[in-house]
Amino acid sequence: MISGFATFDGTKKFVDNSGISPLNYKQTHGLFLSNVGIGTYLGETDEKTDILVKNGVKQSILSGINVIDTAINYRAQKAERSVGKAVSELIEEGKISRDQIFISSKNGYVTNDADVPQEFWEYVKHEYAQNGIVKEGDITSGYHCMTPTYLEDQLDRSLKNLGLDCIDLMYLHNAVEGQIKDASKEKFLQNLESVFELYEKKRMDGKIKFYGMATWECFRVPPDNPLHLSLFDTFKMAKKVGGENHGFRFIQLPFNMYYDQALLAKNQTFDGQPSTILETSTALNVGVFTSVPLMQGRLLTPGAMPEFNELKPSLRALQFIRSTPGVLAPLVGQKSPVHISENLEIMKIPPMPENEFLALVKKLTM
Repeated sequence: MISGFATFDGTKKFVDNSGISPLNYKQTHGLFLSNVGIGTYLGETDEKTDILVKNGVKQSILSGINVIDTAINYRAQKAERSVGKAVSELIEEGKISRDQIFISSKNGYVTNDADVPQEFWEYVKHEYAQNGIVKEGDITSGYHCMTPTYLEDQLDRSLKNLGLDCIDLMYLHNAVEGQIKDASKEKFLQNLESVFELYEKKRMDGKIKFYGMATWECFRVPPDNPLHLSLFDTFKMAKKVGGENHGFRFIQLPFNMYYDQALLAKNQTFDGQPSTILETSTALNVGVFTSVPLMQGRLLTPGAMPEFNELKPSLRALQFIRSTPGVLAPLVGQKSPVHISENLEIMKIPPMPENEFLALVKKLTM
């Protein structure tokens, strides 16, 4: 097991040694993080994809990216293992140290293990039900479970998959989206507080440094939507549980030139005033990572995005997101060496200055 976690000194050294402009990194919560991260969501559960993901993570890190995002259910636990192998190999090769890399994972969805030859529900029964990790009624119709017992088990499995003693950021994965069809909002919020209590305990145990929520709908939909969640109230809950130094410091949500709600929708409230999720997160000092920057390739088709700065489509998509005020980094899924090399060209140019970005948004929304 690799010990340690991302630190100020380690991430600063990563920036200094990267050969990349410091403008392509953002400082948050005592860390220097690249303003593009690598995601590991898609792919078959085979050995060929294992190797592609491992090598893709290594290539990304060596190209100046120190933000890596995964989840226990991605590729049925194999994504975490590929990330762990990539980091381990780079450390063994003397090319990085653990304190230079920020690794996030997610738990909450019920997952099997692609390396165990069992049908999905047979695995769930054998691994979770028979061992008392889940009981009747714990798993929702959305294949989601957020009981402390289950999440504690999943955290331990994630640590083992990654080969780490500590994960920098653990997200509760699509909690509202996975639970709300089977639980009242009041019950959900009670359960969420119990999860925050678990995560604070795991911070004290040194197994995670920060926690947050990786979401699809809840921070983008209007307040009258049953899926809506107030970031301000969620932050206040974490403060109640963990005090001023609580660990709820990051969220993740979809954002791109099509999914623009994070930037434009005043669906949150801060100090009694309507605000966007990005405005609210900035006011609360909650870092925002974004998913689906390329809409799984749909934004790369001709005409899908307006042209600017003479950039090819993939770089245009990444440049727009990482230049958005309040966004730490888009997380781009990339496996093939060709696509990685193409996407990582973005690290050779700085993000747009805020005035240039705002002028672009004004032009696009006219």
